[in-house]
Amino acid sequence: MTDFIIAGIGNPGAEHEGQRHNVGFWAIDKLAKRHNINLKSSTMAVMGKGKIGESEVLLIKPRTFVNSSGKAVGPALKMENVPASNLIVVYDDLDLAPGRLRMRPKGGDGGHNGLKSISAAAGTHEYGRVRVGVGRPYHQGVPTWDPEIVVRYVLQDPPKDQRELIEEALERTADAIEVVFSRGWERAMDEANRNEPAPPAASAKGP
Repeated sequence: MTDFIIAGIGNPGAEHEGQRHNVGFWAIDKLAKRHNINLKSSTMAVMGKGKIGESEVLLIKPRTFVNSSGKAVGPALKMENVPASNLIVVYDDLDLAPGRLRMRPKGGDGGHNGLKSISAAAGTHEYGRVRVGVGRPYHQGVPTWDPEIVVRYVLQDPPKDQRELIEEALERTADAIEVVFSRGWERAMDEANRNEPAPPAASAKGP
């Protein structure tokens, strides 16, 4: 019996592997390696079952591209008979600097199309999420929300220094998810915030 589903948002294909938008996939790979969970590819997702602590979990990386993540996550919830409240989604966040981490047991989609798709498929916003910062791109010296620039930015590989900060955040993501299962969300959020590094001197700048 599966207790929890942990889904990482990203885009399938070797050409997308190192891109900022695939932070959720990196988190799933890290959890799978840490807990010896074998991931296998199917039509809709790359998935693997195993144990994290005393909890039976299903790790999932949708192969449906970010904006259609719900097409894989929704059926997985039904197939495993897991309530949405026991779903945790890990994804990239533009409004957090690289290396920053925020988590909560429920909330809105924050404009993230992957979350919109998952919420529609699950029929609720009442599921856990872990936001991993990738920074917001800059244009002419100021942060930008221009859709073309943002899309170009999230579909780029982060530079080495940012990648290292993100990798550190993913280690803390794995730690925090383990705490969710053993001691609950409040304790996990406290520990994630307490262990967070000091903010960088300058924000990440993109194109």
